[in-house]
Amino acid sequence: MMFDVNKIRKDFPILDRKVNGKPLVYLDNGASAQKPKAVLDAVNTAYSMEYANVHRGLHYLSNLATDRYEAVRGIIARFLGVADSNQIILNSGTTHGINMVAHAWAMPGMNEGDEIVLSVMEHHANIVPWHFLRERQGVNLVWVDTDASGALDPQKVIDAIGPKTRLVAITQLSNVLGTVVDVKEICSAARQKGVPVLVDGSQGAVHMPQNVDEMGCDFYAITGHKLYGPSGSGAIFASRDRLAEMRPFIGGGAMIREVSKERVAYNDPPMKFEAGTPGIVQTIGFGAALEYLMEIGMENVAAHENVLRDYAIEKLSGLSWLRQQGTAESKAAIFSFTMDGAAHAHDISTILDMRGVAVRAGHHCAGPLMDHFGITATCRASFGLYNTVQEVDSLVEAIEVAHDLFS
Repeated sequence: MMFDVNKIRKDFPILDRKVNGKPLVYLDNGASAQKPKAVLDAVNTAYSMEYANVHRGLHYLSNLATDRYEAVRGIIARFLGVADSNQIILNSGTTHGINMVAHAWAMPGMNEGDEIVLSVMEHHANIVPWHFLRERQGVNLVWVDTDASGALDPQKVIDAIGPKTRLVAITQLSNVLGTVVDVKEICSAARQKGVPVLVDGSQGAVHMPQNVDEMGCDFYAITGHKLYGPSGSGAIFASRDRLAEMRPFIGGGAMIREVSKERVAYNDPPMKFEAGTPGIVQTIGFGAALEYLMEIGMENVAAHENVLRDYAIEKLSGLSWLRQQGTAESKAAIFSFTMDGAAHAHDISTILDMRGVAVRAGHHCAGPLMDHFGITATCRASFGLYNTVQEVDSLVEAIEVAHDLFS
């Protein structure tokens, strides 16, 4: 289909509202994206006309809800380029998914002195679970730095893999810098060394087409609310070999075949890792979001966002007093910046908000990256499929207003 951003914007009711008397310019997509009507309608229908618990009852509504819910597993598999939908574990998002890998797969098999390779660009969701292993089992974390532009050389990650490496946990796309990482090259080299790879796809899946089977990773985590779906939804892909090695992470209903006083028999994957009543409606809404994206075409989304990226680079580069963090050649439409002088990122974002421009300010759950660049906080403008070049202009104008106030 032809990509018509003005038509797409009509699918998002919130974009018509004003903030502080100004048209909303929503540039906080890296934290959470807005929801199209297709998602809002799916959630409303699921709650108002089709709600019941899944995997439990034999009545009509339970069967219908189960069908709607389970269909999402296949939708996610298609979106990610995964042939077998039974390799998709449904959850509440990337944080849940990575913690599941840490507890269900890594903890049983890692010992003191074993190593996990990470980059300094990782989100805390892909750092803190590995610190659990460092604290509790003596696992060492091996860090790989970016260069001054924020680019991550895949060969440096590969070279960090040693005889004690048990996992590489790496982001596909930095939530702070927008840097795109060549995870396919990393996965290929790690496989030759017999080392599994977990890819944090929270941002990567939003901005570019995916083929996880071709990528060759062992785990790939996504989160629904960044993909224009509801919060509390998400999934993680796990390879068949890793699924066979994982023990259950959370116990309860649905993940069992039989329970008695003496023993428990677990269900097969993926149900083995989906205990309790899930986020039924959130997941159904997530499926609607992914179908919406696939109808548009992720190639079209990427092409549109690349236009925004290039235009924003041109405009922001013309501000001599603006300091951009993340200027790698391979980059998505995510921009972190600070200003010369004493203006704090929180103050800058407050001025932008007065102009109707919503950006993020803080450390963006990326403490090691902030330390690497020697800063405490940045403003971050992150673009999505409904943003326009006119909104880039609005961002730049608001930044100039903030600079005039603080200079």
